[in-house]
Amino acid sequence: MDEEGSDHLRPGQGHLRQPEGQIDEWNAANPDQKVTLIELSDSADQQRDAMVQRATAKSGEFSVISMDVVWTAEFAANQWVQELPTDKFPMTGMLPSAVDGVAYFNKVYGYPSTSDGALLYFRKDLLDAKGLKAPTTWAEMKTVCDAIVPEHPGMSCYAGQFQKYEGLTVNVAEAINSAGGEVLTKDGKPAVNTPAALSGVQWLVDGFKDGMIPKEAITFKEEESRQAFQDGKLLFLRNWPYVYQLAQKTDGSSQVAGKFAVAPLPGKDGPGVSTLGGHNMAISKFADNKGTAMEFIKWMNTQDNQKRRLKTSSQAPTVQSLYSDSSLQTEFPYLKDLGDSIATAKPRPKAVKYADVTLAVQDATYATLQGQKTPQVAFDELQTKLTDLVK
Repeated sequence: MDEEGSDHLRPGQGHLRQPEGQIDEWNAANPDQKVTLIELSDSADQQRDAMVQRATAKSGEFSVISMDVVWTAEFAANQWVQELPTDKFPMTGMLPSAVDGVAYFNKVYGYPSTSDGALLYFRKDLLDAKGLKAPTTWAEMKTVCDAIVPEHPGMSCYAGQFQKYEGLTVNVAEAINSAGGEVLTKDGKPAVNTPAALSGVQWLVDGFKDGMIPKEAITFKEEESRQAFQDGKLLFLRNWPYVYQLAQKTDGSSQVAGKFAVAPLPGKDGPGVSTLGGHNMAISKFADNKGTAMEFIKWMNTQDNQKRRLKTSSQAPTVQSLYSDSSLQTEFPYLKDLGDSIATAKPRPKAVKYADVTLAVQDATYATLQGQKTPQVAFDELQTKLTDLVK
């Protein structure tokens, strides 16, 4: 059996180390049901393309796929993944948001494997030196930056992920939600050109204009932004939990080891709202060995195995109790903040035509960040496109 995977599977190309040790363990215990890991591109967009290509060809090359939480509707509606029997996949004790992410029209099409929420990484040493605390609003963050950044040549205030790819959808959705707006309303209607939504977009646009966000951040994905923070070039960074262990390395790869901390994302008038991330393990509709696939998925996602993946590669678990485990909180100081981030996180638009939806969001956002269109013009156009796409 082949398990699809990649070294980068968080929304918008975040870092996810595959648990080769666990796969070896499974293979040793199940010599007649061995699993082979197939690595795909670093890009989440290209990962999806590879899966869709196999699915449309009705290929059983991938038996188990690691499916982004936002792909559930598309993959289920197109009958690319197998419906799972709920009696064989109990989800009691899992994060409600993770459970919601595997459902499509009240049927289950995946098993929650990892969750994710964004965190604000910041230079605690520099804030402490000024007697400042982590900001809870955008205005507070700007004030902190104005007090610190001028004293550190080569440093900028803030960055997220603004290259034209899935991470841009994630970041602009966070800005919109953190300003009190919505991408889609609860009844599934677009709302990207409301005053609240536009104020979130405008915050990003203004950030590039006034230098709060460095110009080079227009090319940043997760890894580029992580490297900039580790190199001491950013005071604040929006990114996923995987950054924590890498930035704490003392092998010379990080200039900020022992100097940073994490906090919830700031928002317009108070704490911000993360975009929900994470992955589900799903079974290809065209797999020959669905029984083995089901057993493998359940085994891979036991509480013990999720705890091991958290400890070895910072993969956020879907088992709720792990976030309140005192020993884990000691080992991972960000865990409580991460749990809070996930608890209030909002999903990206759930749409069967999600690939078209996210591309439309990226086109509109990128045009505004580059100054080609005003937020009002770009997001009025986006409102019209989304209305057609989510009918």
